[in-house]
Amino acid sequence: MFIGFVAIIAMYGLGLFGGDRRPFNLREKVGIIAIEGTIGDAEELIEQINAFADDRGIRAVVLRIDSPGGGVVPSQEIYQAVRELKKKKKVVASMGSVAASGGYLIAVAADRIVANPGSITGSISAVMHYANVEELMKKVGVRSSVVKSGKFKDIGSPAREMTAEERSLIQAIVDDIYDQFVRTIAENRKLPLQRIFELADGRIFSGRQARDLGLVDDLGGLQDAVLLAGKLTGIEGSPEIVNRMKKKN
Repeated sequence: MFIGFVAIIAMYGLGLFGGDRRPFNLREKVGIIAIEGTIGDAEELIEQINAFADDRGIRAVVLRIDSPGGGVVPSQEIYQAVRELKKKKKVVASMGSVAASGGYLIAVAADRIVANPGSITGSISAVMHYANVEELMKKVGVRSSVVKSGKFKDIGSPAREMTAEERSLIQAIVDDIYDQFVRTIAENRKLPLQRIFELADGRIFSGRQARDLGLVDDLGGLQDAVLLAGKLTGIEGSPEIVNRMKKKN
């Protein structure tokens, strides 16, 4: 018993001298990162992901996703951060009420995806919205004037109808983003590209439908995802859970 006690103290001391100042804990840990609401800024979430990647006490990570998606670039940046995290830890995505569009993009970066039977997912598509208030401006007597150096500089202006040439340019951008999305899903889910194109028309699926289509792996809740993450990394029994602060909306 004395030798065992000395060994524990020694391991704790090595942790301190090695720069790891967390108290020594025999219970192995799974970290949970919450991704909630519309995705508009990736910085905070990436900081959380990187912190877990560098935490030697955390064996696996669960991404609890409850998001309808959001901005293309922040969704892609979080996806890439999860891909890097996966080089160091096992990662499981757990779908809450909704994990669609950019939320689903992030999920496919994980080793496994767990969805509740009633989770809403899918919405594999890309869209840009533009408002046209030209007629309203006429009614209230407001006119718009613009001075520009290039014919596309005011593309998407709400003060006028979009030209056919402008619409074609915007459509090309949307199509390219859509193609990136579909190819990323096909690559990560190991599904034929044509099969994803057939599903990627903006429709949504329940968790159970998505499982049957191969878009998710298992049905279950957050606790099931935590246990799976532990199992994937060799943790026996119920792991200790470490929560990071939730994403600010």
